[in-house]
Amino acid sequence: MAEVPTEILMHKQSRVLELRYADGQRLELPAELLRVYSQSAEVRGHGEGQRVLQTGKKYVSITGIEPVGNYAIRLVFDDGHDSGIYTWRHLEDLGRNQRRYWDEYLTELKKANASRLPPIGVGQWSPS
Repeated sequence: MAEVPTEILMHKQSRVLELRYADGQRLELPAELLRVYSQSAEVRGHGEGQRVLQTGKKYVSITGIEPVGNYAIRLVFDDGHDSGIYTWRHLEDLGRNQRRYWDEYLTELKKANASRLPPIGVGQWSPS
């Protein structure tokens, strides 16, 4: 069983979720990483190999953190996603293997010719 953090902090400006543990260790997880590796069916799909690539999440923020029993938290994101339950084990895995997850995500985006940047809506950009 994964260790339960003693403190959970959301750094709004940097969009980083910080987990602090009794032994002094800390994990810092960017909101974007948490969003694209959500355990929800919307992201993971309903079976093996059905993961849905999340794009345009570079600036996503966490707007709420809710406890789920004593084994997880539910994160609410400003893009409306609120169905992901993040177990302590999943959060620890993401934090300890962050480089590998980032590399996998960036490779998937490149293969799909997709971007971390949100799409620009009509009328939102004009050349200067």
